[in-house]
Amino acid sequence: MPSPLLLLLNDVHRAEGAVFGESSGWLVPLRYGDPIAEHGAVMGAAGLLDRSMVGKVVVTGRDRATFLQGMLSNDIKALQPGQGCPAAFLDAHGKVVSLLTVYVLEDRILLELPAGSTEKFLQTIDKFLISEKAYFEAADDAYVVLAVQGPGAEKTLAGLAGACLAAELYSHQEVSIAGAPVRIARRNHAVTPGFDCWTAAAHGPALWKALREAGGVPVGAEAAEVLRVEAGLPAFGADVDESLILPETRLDQLVSYTKGCYIGQETVARVKYRGHVNRGLSGLIVDGEQVPAPGDVVVAEDKEVGRVTSAVRSVALGKPIALGYVRREHFEPGSVVAVQVRDQVVPARVVELPFVKSAS
Repeated sequence: MPSPLLLLLNDVHRAEGAVFGESSGWLVPLRYGDPIAEHGAVMGAAGLLDRSMVGKVVVTGRDRATFLQGMLSNDIKALQPGQGCPAAFLDAHGKVVSLLTVYVLEDRILLELPAGSTEKFLQTIDKFLISEKAYFEAADDAYVVLAVQGPGAEKTLAGLAGACLAAELYSHQEVSIAGAPVRIARRNHAVTPGFDCWTAAAHGPALWKALREAGGVPVGAEAAEVLRVEAGLPAFGADVDESLILPETRLDQLVSYTKGCYIGQETVARVKYRGHVNRGLSGLIVDGEQVPAPGDVVVAEDKEVGRVTSAVRSVALGKPIALGYVRREHFEPGSVVAVQVRDQVVPARVVELPFVKSAS
């Protein structure tokens, strides 16, 4: 059942002419008009995306940073208030239980989780709490999260906030927009620069209105998915799941190799210093017009060497592209492979991520 938060925002989206559909189990705006024009707004101006369906957790208590330091793959204790980082929560074998983003404030830590995963995350993390003073509270319906993405995003937000925005990725600060507090975090959901704006749910419609009046162009899930894949950004549940050990994602930015122990650290360190992965997340440009489906087989010399996890028709490149896992022998950009797309074997090649380079 849609939450009151999403129902509130859906009224705003309907007023914009949104066409709704399902994405990852959620009813979301798929498009507001022409997805290609929405893609263009993110690449050349300022696109406005509703990301309020992401999972949200507030962590308080004096041991919050110390506890998370032992749970997550990145260095949480090194973060000062106003800083943040991406991280992974692993099991004891190094397999990915969740991807998340951490934002440190003076009195609490905000965690952004994949949509729909909050309850499972809280149940799992609770098993590790013994005597630590760390308290986890679900906040899925407490905040609206609106992203402003594109080369015009910073000017748009700085003008509304009347403040300069922090330059470091994942840095964040509280400002006032339309008469209410808004936490602006530097986050990229495409190859262009962008920000996420967190605000209390009740203020969501007013924030949306302010961003629209400042020039933000509504962007639906269809264009957002193309932008995500073009940027080579893996999504949990699509490109990353619990069947994978973290090194197979090739997301080194999620890991601190100097922080010390955390769950799954032994596997991650062993691969880094004494071994290698046999498969890894890669980009594929596919010949022809047919877009592969998740699960389609990648082959080379008549042997299966991988699987597609996400695929779209790239607006920027005008051809099908895919994220997927291929064997390490084919990691090298330019490696020739093929994809079994329905009843055809379609030539493809491995490319360096991201697929599209930002001109801004």
